[in-house]
Amino acid sequence: MTRKTADGTGSGSRRIAGVLARTALAAGVFGWVGCGGGDPEPGDGAIKVGAIFDLTGPTADVGTDYADGVRGFADWINRQGGIEGRPIDLLYQDYGYQVDRAEQLYTRFVGEGAVIFMGWGTGDTEALRLRIAEDEIPFSSASLSHRLGDPGEAPYNFLLATTYSDQFRIALEWIAANHGEGTPVVALMHNASPFGLSPARQGGVEFAEARGLDLTLYEMPRGAVDYTAEFSRIRQSGAQYVVFQNTSGPAAVALSNARSLGLEVTFFCLNWCSNAQVVLLAGDAAEGLMGTMPYAPLSVDVPGTRVIREYLESTDGSAAGKTNAYTQGWWTFAAFAEGMRRVLAAGGELTGANIRAALETFTDHDMGGVTVPVTFTPTDHRGSKGLRIFRVEGGTWVPFTDFVQAPAP
Repeated sequence: MTRKTADGTGSGSRRIAGVLARTALAAGVFGWVGCGGGDPEPGDGAIKVGAIFDLTGPTADVGTDYADGVRGFADWINRQGGIEGRPIDLLYQDYGYQVDRAEQLYTRFVGEGAVIFMGWGTGDTEALRLRIAEDEIPFSSASLSHRLGDPGEAPYNFLLATTYSDQFRIALEWIAANHGEGTPVVALMHNASPFGLSPARQGGVEFAEARGLDLTLYEMPRGAVDYTAEFSRIRQSGAQYVVFQNTSGPAAVALSNARSLGLEVTFFCLNWCSNAQVVLLAGDAAEGLMGTMPYAPLSVDVPGTRVIREYLESTDGSAAGKTNAYTQGWWTFAAFAEGMRRVLAAGGELTGANIRAALETFTDHDMGGVTVPVTFTPTDHRGSKGLRIFRVEGGTWVPFTDFVQAPAP
């Protein structure tokens, strides 16, 4: 069952391997061995999982789909019988992208018995980092801040997608390799937050310098409805490339501004604006947009998207309108569920230390083709270091490259 702790909504969920039987995929792909019947209700054996979502704050444009993916996986796995027969009891609330609210909800849900936690933003995840370690709560955030994958700094944080810094390096490496003559001039337009600054401040600036790129940062003020002033400065700089580290709403506004101003540059989106929503909002202005996309959209036909589409159809829902943030939320939770399954299958107790140790046994863990296989070790919690670059063609994101690995810092 999943339940929103304020009003309470119910549904169910289970685990990763029984799914594949329904999708006519090989059951061994994910290594799950489903137990029990359908749609179990939480009881004494329920596994409590805490989660915070941004459903009303400044990143709700992508946060809502991510939240739906997390809740969808919880429902799906309970329908399969739970994890080794134990249902998930998902405790969650909207925190509106407020760090203090995130800290309150984290304390509350851990106090209620949550053994793992699904987080969201960079600012709040970094603020909670030391408490997470003290509490020994395995934690996966939608934030892909590079330092959160360093067990020396964040021993209980795990990253299930390519870090912002690695995404930025992949984009910069593509620019450097494909630019031709002269020095590539790059503008990074970023959210006014730790999330926005993360790729540049955690290795991006140094990488650009090492590769001979001229990089300048431009803040995108929160709530802005026009970026003409920023683009005036970008035009004066002679930039040929603009990279967005923001969510889909602000990026779509900027793309529309740039089109109306006749600005001829190559645009790149990092993770949180590489989605269907930016195309919907920007329309023709999104044509040709490049994107570093760690998780495949549901339009890409791989085992990991098929199971989601079948689940949505079974609930009278539809994949239409769902973005790759849904895929990312679903499969982030699925990886943590596999860690818990390994503990239970070995007869262990679901403690944070045991779950962490199980996650650290992941070696090329299959993620259903939605992203590169994931590897964790005791010294490296950056599980994914590669992705595909996508490009908007005819109003649709299509793969532009095969999976590529992030270059070394």
